[in-house]
Amino acid sequence: MRTQSQGIMTNKAVGIEPELIQGGMGVGVSDWRLARAVAETGERLNRPVLGVVSGTGLAITMVNRLRQGDPHTRRALEAFLVPAIAQEALDKYWLNTGRRFRSPPKPEVLVNGRGERKAETVRLTVLANFVEVWLAKQGHNNPIGINYLEKVQLPRLPEMFGAMLAGVDYVLMGAGIPNQVPEVLDKFQDYREASYRIDVSGADRYVMSFDPKTVIPEKHRGCLKRPQFLAIVAHHALAQVLALKATGEVNGFVVEGPSAGGHNAPARSKELDEKGEPIYGERDRPDLEKIRGLGKPFWLAGGYASPEKLKEAKRGGAAGIQVGSAFALCDESGLRDDIKQELRRRSVAGDLKVMASPVVSPSGFPFQVVQIEGSLSDPAVYQRRKRDCSIGYLVEAYQTKRGRIGFRCPAEPVAAYLRKGGPPEATEGRVCLCNGLAAAAKDGQRGDKPNEAFIATLGKEGHFIHELLPGGDGAYSAEDVINFIFS
Repeated sequence: MRTQSQGIMTNKAVGIEPELIQGGMGVGVSDWRLARAVAETGERLNRPVLGVVSGTGLAITMVNRLRQGDPHTRRALEAFLVPAIAQEALDKYWLNTGRRFRSPPKPEVLVNGRGERKAETVRLTVLANFVEVWLAKQGHNNPIGINYLEKVQLPRLPEMFGAMLAGVDYVLMGAGIPNQVPEVLDKFQDYREASYRIDVSGADRYVMSFDPKTVIPEKHRGCLKRPQFLAIVAHHALAQVLALKATGEVNGFVVEGPSAGGHNAPARSKELDEKGEPIYGERDRPDLEKIRGLGKPFWLAGGYASPEKLKEAKRGGAAGIQVGSAFALCDESGLRDDIKQELRRRSVAGDLKVMASPVVSPSGFPFQVVQIEGSLSDPAVYQRRKRDCSIGYLVEAYQTKRGRIGFRCPAEPVAAYLRKGGPPEATEGRVCLCNGLAAAAKDGQRGDKPNEAFIATLGKEGHFIHELLPGGDGAYSAEDVINFIFS
């Protein structure tokens, strides 16, 4: 039940343990509309489901919506605790389509920026995460989660605090070792300053901090609840480490196999098959008995989008499953309609090819790439695109010769990357996922780069499409996915 406490929207209790978690995908694919549709449908059908928004690049999507005059975003801003912060964003971005417009600063400003520019970026990050979760939570009483990538570390602290201000119920995180997250959530619950150690090449230790009291004055503060934290893991060994050595309580695990879309855990074998994909073997297979022995609920992901797979997961002791691709292609997802229709058509025709590339992502993690003409998987498009690093979420922090913190990305211009000490072999085949994934989303297209080439990602298992589109064409909704999974 939702309550109002000094302007902060909270839930008294999560209330259910979901059997179906909707995946938090991409930049703007799992947006508030999709998460809310899942939650509303679950409530209406009395199904235990969790709607999840993607927390990646929310400052970008919020600014794009403001530029287009989106009334929903404005309504969410009007609900923010500190009106002056919301007004600051409106004054700068609302219906601003002029030539003087600039995109939000790169997240690196949060680490090495100074003065008001850094403070403004912190406020914008808090605000964007609040807006996405607040909108997803309207009109129902079901829980809402937010998904982050551990590899995207720079905006981590203000992101999670902004989501907590909106009453987020679950935080999910993978693509790394998210052992620091529980303590951050514990501290933010009481408006205490929290720190987060970031990976810096060439440096032993670098810690960034954020004090919520610098954003929310005392007169605007109310009760915050600590969201449940679910770590996304690929192997029982990581689950065991997190259960025993994380900075606070890990409330459960999403165990994700290598067929899932987006980033995957690296294979223990460094060998590639004849198509150039990583080879996963027995050593990569998680021992579910050991995960069950941790005494925490867990969900299985990667090729589980069917009622049979849900039953199989529950027989194995799982609380349920996480499903991504089936929701990515439904009507309510934030994926661009033209891309969505083409992926549906190819999937039904059996002509959809998804390749796990070991080199595409600047993060170094394998990444599932849909092979489709006109996208960055097309060699001609890839060669034609001018390299740049204008968003900067997947950058690598490194220590400069002067002992300072710099940032580089193997997908940026090669000469710039080499000047920063990056190895030349790391640039081969790299793709700017930040721009490419944003370009695939309805709200991700930047006004200053309207023709940016996109990249699409899905899981390898697409059999669900024949159940959801039995006639071979048309469309389907989030409700159709939920009904199919629970049929």
